[in-house]
Amino acid sequence: MTVQISALDHLVVNVTDAEKSATWYERVLGMTRSDFDPGEGEPKRIAMHFGAQKINLRPVSTSKVAWFTADHEAAGSDDLCFLTGASPQQVVDHLKSCGVAIEEGPCERHGARGTLLSVYCRDPDGSLIEISSYKTTAP
Repeated sequence: MTVQISALDHLVVNVTDAEKSATWYERVLGMTRSDFDPGEGEPKRIAMHFGAQKINLRPVSTSKVAWFTADHEAAGSDDLCFLTGASPQQVVDHLKSCGVAIEEGPCERHGARGTLLSVYCRDPDGSLIEISSYKTTAP
């Protein structure tokens, strides 16, 4: 039998300030925060939920003993694409209303299931955030 991956459950984003990042992800991307205790004496963690997924916010100041993680963690090194039901113009208008600079877009990109219409910005640590919707064609 071959192992085949079917979905992404969660990912970890390395940040300098988990509280600041959680506030940004709530305010700008509409995610829902939850705090959780991983147990075994590890520090409390912050997760940001959206759809059926979550992002764990890992402060880079946390030791690798306290948080089992990648070999080379660095805040601001992520490049994430999130899907939305909003139009590209609605994304632009929302980012502007939040005081978030638009890096690029709207523009077309190649997504996992077809052509995306994407708008790019950066989170508080400088990670590239792509907010996209799939391009639909008229029948």
